[in-house]
Amino acid sequence: MNKKILCAAILSLHLLSASAQMRINLGGDSPLRKLQMAELAITNLYVDSVDEQKLVEDGIRGMLEKLDPHSSYSTPKEVKQMNEPLQGSFEGIGVQFNIVEDTLLVIQPVIGGPSEKVGILAGDRIVSVNDTAIAGVKMSRENIMKRLRGKKGTKVTLGIRRRGIDGTLTFKVTRDKIPVNTIDASYMIRPKIGYIRISSFGGKTHEEFMTAVDSLKMHGMRDLIVDLQDNGGGYLQAAVKIANEFLQRGDLIVYTQGLRVPRQEFKAEGNGRLRDGRVVILTNEYSASAAEILSGAIQDQDRGTIVGRRTFGKGLVQRPLDFPDGSMIRLTVAHYYTPAGRCIQKPYVKGEKKEYAEDIEKRFKHGELYSADSIHFDDSLRCYTLRRHRAVYGGGGIMPDRFVPLDTTQYTRFHRELAAKSYIINATLKYIDKQRKSLNKAYPDFRKYNDKYQVPQELIDNLISEAAKDNVKPRSDEELQQTLPMLRLQLKALLARDLWGMSQYFEIINQQNHIVLEAVNSLSEQAKDGIETP
Repeated sequence: MNKKILCAAILSLHLLSASAQMRINLGGDSPLRKLQMAELAITNLYVDSVDEQKLVEDGIRGMLEKLDPHSSYSTPKEVKQMNEPLQGSFEGIGVQFNIVEDTLLVIQPVIGGPSEKVGILAGDRIVSVNDTAIAGVKMSRENIMKRLRGKKGTKVTLGIRRRGIDGTLTFKVTRDKIPVNTIDASYMIRPKIGYIRISSFGGKTHEEFMTAVDSLKMHGMRDLIVDLQDNGGGYLQAAVKIANEFLQRGDLIVYTQGLRVPRQEFKAEGNGRLRDGRVVILTNEYSASAAEILSGAIQDQDRGTIVGRRTFGKGLVQRPLDFPDGSMIRLTVAHYYTPAGRCIQKPYVKGEKKEYAEDIEKRFKHGELYSADSIHFDDSLRCYTLRRHRAVYGGGGIMPDRFVPLDTTQYTRFHRELAAKSYIINATLKYIDKQRKSLNKAYPDFRKYNDKYQVPQELIDNLISEAAKDNVKPRSDEELQQTLPMLRLQLKALLARDLWGMSQYFEIINQQNHIVLEAVNSLSEQAKDGIETP
């Protein structure tokens, strides 16, 4: 017992010595000194062992939780996962895949990627990686990804089962940089009207966007629909570059300002290649951040029309602060403002992240997503657009010029449950696996498929039968009949995605997207009325 007391006394002296040193370095009343002393005491005196790394991380998270909803801490692993889609690439074998009955099914190899180069085909099943079985062993998706990804230049041996061929084929793939595209789709939606859907704003988004623009112009595009539905944002600079393409020299795109961060303005350079022609931006309640920068610039400069529903309302700017171990703090340092001076950050209470996260649900309950009359703005937050002097409002997202209500009847309860529990995607994958060759032969090009293909009743029946085994059923024949039109359209779109790509998926599914259809009507009306762009 005496030895234990002596050890504790010696340790206390060490702590006091450390405290004295901190007082010298930090000053007697420094909050940082208090924090360091607390960490030092817990690490050295606490009755049980503690993970010092986790202790510090929890302390950082605790501090950030008391701030705004977007300041956050990320571990090195989380930072890497977060940056990959924004930086525009990762390193791996280059396949789009899904898991069907515990087996990895290749949907499409990335064009020009390492898997395509060695001959891996859509429909192949990857059953082993470096002699380790990954099929039929209930391996998690995360573990499969770890085995397939790796540094550029490293090799991996894949065991492949291919329909119509006995035995297992072996392919040695050299991993490489795999591009992550942020442009989901681009196509001519009507004569002279192009459509581009942006999923997020990353390091290569502007480059991808302009490649799509050039292609559409070759097909006669004059006017453009930019779809930002469900776009959660990304890099501010990416949104600025795209806005620059539409605006005149000197036009303000966005500015940022914070308590300790001086005002910084971003203006158009006048070299944009889309300064002529009409533009419509599509938004919904999940369009946020960089998507709101682009929408706000186009609206405030009276350059185009915003169609859809009020955006999320994220007007805070985060600065990444990197730690030596690869972890990172994203600290909010400023607000961003649209050209008319609107701060569109929705209200929040510091530390009340749960209430903030439930805002979209509150919009549902209050009827805002169904009626524009349910949306009320504070008159004190009114601003005016810069050319036509139309009233616009800050304080919570971008309100569209043409509101499109959410249609809750389009997807029935039965349809939503089929989708949520993966019956639709699984039925599609099984069907395409069996019918890929016959579909490719019957429909050698997408145009013929889009015009002629009808989803077979057999596919519908099998899907509904599989769901019924788990007691997922329509409540009535009326609900079933109401479900079938959109279900058939979705199945047709998913099959097109697996046969061609995402552009073809959206070309089909957009045939019943009310926001997209309203945008087409808007452009048609403007053309009929002879309305020119500013």
